[in-house]
Amino acid sequence: MTDAPTTPDPAPPATPAAPAPVARPAGPTGPLPPSAHRVADALRAAGVDGQVVVLPDSARTAAEAASALGCPVGAIANSLVFVADGEPLLVLTSGRHRVDTVGLARRLGRERIGRATPEQVRAATGQAIGGVAPVGHPAPLTTVVDVALAEHVRVWAAAGTPHAVFPTTFEELVQVTGGTPLVVADDEVPAG
Repeated sequence: MTDAPTTPDPAPPATPAAPAPVARPAGPTGPLPPSAHRVADALRAAGVDGQVVVLPDSARTAAEAASALGCPVGAIANSLVFVADGEPLLVLTSGRHRVDTVGLARRLGRERIGRATPEQVRAATGQAIGGVAPVGHPAPLTTVVDVALAEHVRVWAAAGTPHAVFPTTFEELVQVTGGTPLVVADDEVPAG
């Protein structure tokens, strides 16, 4: 019997950090709802390859989205509509933050920033609360992007409906929205 040189066992394949979301089968309008199609079209027009995914369950909150996607809540980009001195303002914030409207108004040189009503959100974005996307709106919105989103290699944003999301990056969000990167929060949402 001869001694053959031994080679180390190959490393096991890397385990993905999270399972891929399961897409819902195509329905009568195709694989994506109309509002998600508008978001996908806006992403393509901006030269971004954000693949819109339809989740089997609603992801109206950052916690629901993070759970469905297997990612940290801070990697969820919430698209929140505010009214700043009478004009709509879109704030893309990390799911672990609450927007500090007083501090944000000061940073933007605005008198007052307050939450938009559901009717104001729909009028500004064409989308319902819980599914507001960073893009795909009837007209461009003044946008602020939370710098905390830069802490994540990949972030997820709503795609026009509470069931649809797309992967992106902080840099892409700034690019596609023409947004201003800013600190938007003084606190973090408690875990739970």
